[in-house]
Amino acid sequence: MALQLWEICIAAFGLSWLGVYIYRATLAPLSKLPGPWYSRFSDVILMYKEFTAHRRVYIHDLHKKFGPVVRLGPNEVSFTSVEALKEIYQSGGSGYDKTEFYNLFIQYGTRTTFSTLQKREHDQMKRYIAGSYSNTSIMHPEVVDGIQERVEAFLRQCEEAGKPAIDFYDYLHCFAMDCASFHLLHPHGTKSIEGRDLNLMQEYSYGDTLRTKLLRYRLPTMTRWLETFQQKAESNIGQYVITACDQADSGDHSLAYKLKNSKAAFRQIQVAAECMNHLAAGIDTTGDALCFLMHQLSQPGSHHVQDKLIAELSSNKDKALDELPYLEAVIKEGLRCFPPIPMSQPRCVPSAGRIIDGYFIPAKAIVSCQAWSVHQLNPHIFYQGDQFLPERWLDSKATIEMNKLFFSFGAGGRSCTGRHLATVEMKCLLRELYSRYKTRIAPEMKGSMELYDQAISTRPLDQTCLLILEPVSKLEP
Repeated sequence: MALQLWEICIAAFGLSWLGVYIYRATLAPLSKLPGPWYSRFSDVILMYKEFTAHRRVYIHDLHKKFGPVVRLGPNEVSFTSVEALKEIYQSGGSGYDKTEFYNLFIQYGTRTTFSTLQKREHDQMKRYIAGSYSNTSIMHPEVVDGIQERVEAFLRQCEEAGKPAIDFYDYLHCFAMDCASFHLLHPHGTKSIEGRDLNLMQEYSYGDTLRTKLLRYRLPTMTRWLETFQQKAESNIGQYVITACDQADSGDHSLAYKLKNSKAAFRQIQVAAECMNHLAAGIDTTGDALCFLMHQLSQPGSHHVQDKLIAELSSNKDKALDELPYLEAVIKEGLRCFPPIPMSQPRCVPSAGRIIDGYFIPAKAIVSCQAWSVHQLNPHIFYQGDQFLPERWLDSKATIEMNKLFFSFGAGGRSCTGRHLATVEMKCLLRELYSRYKTRIAPEMKGSMELYDQAISTRPLDQTCLLILEPVSKLEP
């Protein structure tokens, strides 16, 4: 009996897919890489882990089982070694091009430095913003004084709280937003710690971006179709940035001023898009990093760390920020244990392919490292990598090797532009806070501080961190 045409088509389709699966499993360049058997055929398990906020832990567990190189899907590989980190993120200065994942961070329909995929275009855009974030610019008296003013506003709010237990999750994210907006948009920065712009912090920090962003990345066509039925309105924080960038009196040291007066003749929407990206990054990364670190310092097991920190700060009140080695060590260890961006930072392998960590990886494959695993699964560099041990950073010889694997701010030419600003904000706040107070966990603190992943960053699961401040003077004999 002759086969019907539709039966022939179905058989041909099935055979073609079978051929693809056999090729991926036995002949494809990635077929020899370690990893779970199903990763050869599909990335559906990886996608499921992404949508359930378990991608980071899932990949971490795979590395613990299979080693420093793990195949995550038919076309995606994760690495943890220093050699891989250098190749992917630092070769040629800026490493490999970013993947389309970073299209999720386009603002107002406009591509920004962070969301630019090709490194050549990125290098061109970065020239106009790098100066604003150099260590010299950040340490300018006007900038440091502005940060210090926001530190004092933070401490006043703590003193006026009128209750023993303070939710530092809110306070720290307000501080981060106020500092970032000062650097970007002065004199039109927020004053959320004083309550004036609190709604902007809450709108951004409490929004769950995970599934909405992942849908746009994994199912872009369907997402665009669904969006045609939705009335899109600009967020309050998005409108705030546009309005602030439109003002004619931007401060000389603000990024908005420098972009508006650069030779590139940026359009107003480009200036706003760039500032919006930086503000979003500044709220999440610094706010969450401080929150995780202060919670860790307030644990009974870290009280000895607090004591050493308080002793250094109390006996060196006139020292410059970069002359406080234990403060530096505490912050560095906090960023290592709780990196603001702990998940994969995906890149696309260049044409002709590359050898990474001894394996040939073909062109257009997606490769990445994630700070969470890099910082914990290299015991020859980070001894007891899952432990909070600030003293490790006091060994100058060991620090040289640890810095090669320190991935909290990324690596290479596309590392975090605002790392100096974030570090100074953290140093200023912690110096003043722990010069005056000791912190401990409030008895009523029941919320989970487990890391809860978003599209690219992470935050405390229950978004609450109740701590009690005890004046240092009352603790002294």
